[in-house]
Amino acid sequence: MSTAPARPLLGCIADDFTGATDLANMLVRGGMRTVQSIGVPGAEVADGLDADAIVIALKSRTAPAADAVKEALEALRWLRERGCEQIFFKYCSTFDSTAAGNIGQVSEALLAALDSDFTLACPAFPENGRTVFRGHLFVQDQLLNESGMQHHPLTPMTDANLVRVLQSQSRGKVGLLRYDTVSGGVERIRTRIAELRADGIRMAVADALSDADLYVLGEACADLALLTGGSGLALGLPDNFRRAGKLRDLDAAQVPKVNGGEVVLAGSASQATNGQVAVWLQAGRPAFRVDPLALAAGEPVIEEALAFAADSAETVLIYATSSPEKVKAVQRELGTERAGNMVEQAMGRIASGLHKTGVRRFVVAGGETSGAVVQALNIQLLQIGAQIDPGVPVCISTPGEPLALALKSGNFGGADFFAKALNQLAGVQS
Repeated sequence: MSTAPARPLLGCIADDFTGATDLANMLVRGGMRTVQSIGVPGAEVADGLDADAIVIALKSRTAPAADAVKEALEALRWLRERGCEQIFFKYCSTFDSTAAGNIGQVSEALLAALDSDFTLACPAFPENGRTVFRGHLFVQDQLLNESGMQHHPLTPMTDANLVRVLQSQSRGKVGLLRYDTVSGGVERIRTRIAELRADGIRMAVADALSDADLYVLGEACADLALLTGGSGLALGLPDNFRRAGKLRDLDAAQVPKVNGGEVVLAGSASQATNGQVAVWLQAGRPAFRVDPLALAAGEPVIEEALAFAADSAETVLIYATSSPEKVKAVQRELGTERAGNMVEQAMGRIASGLHKTGVRRFVVAGGETSGAVVQALNIQLLQIGAQIDPGVPVCISTPGEPLALALKSGNFGGADFFAKALNQLAGVQS
């Protein structure tokens, strides 16, 4: 196959930054050279892109539905102008959104813009413990609403029945592609999709218990204009293009090495990130806690964090991570939106300040925090490299001076993720 630059085959729209990186990681693992854009790229960025897949990262997960739809349609227009053959709308593997939406609304708007009448919704990511059975989402062995996601400060999920959740956000009929169909293979899935379409179903939640199920779903849906789901559903998409003779033969994960200082920034309140912070602290490694109440009181928290990092002879962790109880207490005092925005802005300013002192490698925990950091660092594009942990790859900023980043969804990564990510960003093989 040719290794010459070619137009992108797959165009992806993600509703947050770490979700976009998670998806890009999956595509690189499948052999697709992938570039992630922070927001819809400008015309000057589009020229000369060398990628089989482009992932546009929006910050729309908690946005009002009308705003999320507008942003998604702008991204879709840009991707179609680049010649993308299929569109993928990526949301979290815990299907989280606000009570008012907007997964259903965005999916329906994309369907309409593509003049299509059917798509799947499948957030399953078995490698990270997310599976769907009879339309119900499980996190490991627990239903979604019993997994800790019911306490999420921005998008609490209190219903594991995805058909019901998606229907509440959608005008068209939502159906179910049950596991007995998925386990029957590609042709059985295609037959069932035809039946669902005939019944007027516009979106169907798809069951999936293993990566093998996701590969089968991906192959069965090769001809759909739009797919929606978690990054796991993208597992089978590279092979569709490979079978069609359209995918280039190259090392999709190859990225340049970046030298410089390093830091860990954690803003997520998820159980996984709380555990990762605890491991760091238990090891006696240097850490500085960003207190939202101190920020609100006008105390020089950002300056203190930068001074702490400058005075340390070791890599530091700067974190705002707290238990759900403490997060709720802060939200009661400051308001949910104000508390979240305050922490995000602080983390962005800290990242910018550290960059000025020579930090070039950033491990960031939390979707909103990652978004704030990449915006503060004025990053436009990320070239996606090798996987660190499931859903989290090495990312290298481009154009201009390269920065190395690991942008982690709050719930992703093992207990030792911070140390593992720092090693990989530095080019140390684990």
